[in-house]
Amino acid sequence: YQRRVHGGFAPGAALGPVITKESKSRIESLVQSGVKDGCKLELDGRGVKVEGYESGNFVGPTIMSGVKPEMECYKEEIFGPVLQVMEADTLEEAVEMINANPNGNGTAIFTSSGPVARKFQHDVDVGQIGINIPIPVPLPMFSFTGSRASIRGDHHFYGKQAINFFTQTKTVTSNWNPAFRPPTGAFGAFPTL
Repeated sequence: YQRRVHGGFAPGAALGPVITKESKSRIESLVQSGVKDGCKLELDGRGVKVEGYESGNFVGPTIMSGVKPEMECYKEEIFGPVLQVMEADTLEEAVEMINANPNGNGTAIFTSSGPVARKFQHDVDVGQIGINIPIPVPLPMFSFTGSRASIRGDHHFYGKQAINFFTQTKTVTSNWNPAFRPPTGAFGAFPTL
């Protein structure tokens, strides 16, 4: 199966351009820093040219393995089609490594063990977790739930939380039982039972 990099609305396109030339340059620079620091580039998406969009901001799918916590490519959120593969000897080491990163966007684990998956999802401090799914990016009906340095403000911008952000709530308490109406028809005190 091959991912087709093309204009975002082109039929059959699986991956469109990144948002700006600066974004493309930043992504490619972080990939290069990983290579310089010792990552193995399993799939290189830099330098992609798309026919008809030769000046486009395209970065193809990129996979880097051997990523270490001290590498710039790990410390910075890349925000591009780049998968960074890290390995740990124990679950505790993996959780510690993830929680030590100042960012908290998302992470994934691949396991056939339900107890390991459950412990992982409860112990890591990130907003999005993939279990046997490589990229835990939610659809718009779910909240984007980054944490720590991966969120700005106090609300998320997708799903129910986005609706709450743009909605003013109102609570109305009423009583239509005639037995509780004062003789004047007006009631000015806070209701009590």
